[in-house]
Amino acid sequence: MNKEKALELIPADGFIKVATEKKVPLDSRDRSALIRKGNEMFNRGEIELAKRIFLTTSYSDGLIRIGRYYEQQNRHIDALRMYWIAPAPEKRDALIETMSSIVRKWLKEEG
Repeated sequence: MNKEKALELIPADGFIKVATEKKVPLDSRDRSALIRKGNEMFNRGEIELAKRIFLTTSYSDGLIRIGRYYEQQNRHIDALRMYWIAPAPEKRDALIETMSSIVRKWLKEEG
């Protein structure tokens, strides 16, 4: 990926917002039902709706799957957000290392 293309992929709303919305109090039955619904939506390809449910329920596995999906779509900043919120430190750190390597390579090309 060239520098110009990578810069175009930076989201307009900035890089990383790691704070989630206010926690919604859910009992375990409601949370489980919402997670099932989020999984159904994810499997149907309704990724953004599934993401909202996974964020609301703080469902780490779902957020990690959303992150992997974003990585496959070359939406690395969005993937990083999901890994950060999940939390998935190993996936977050691996993605940060990959992105850092790209920036280091660009800097060497400039110099």
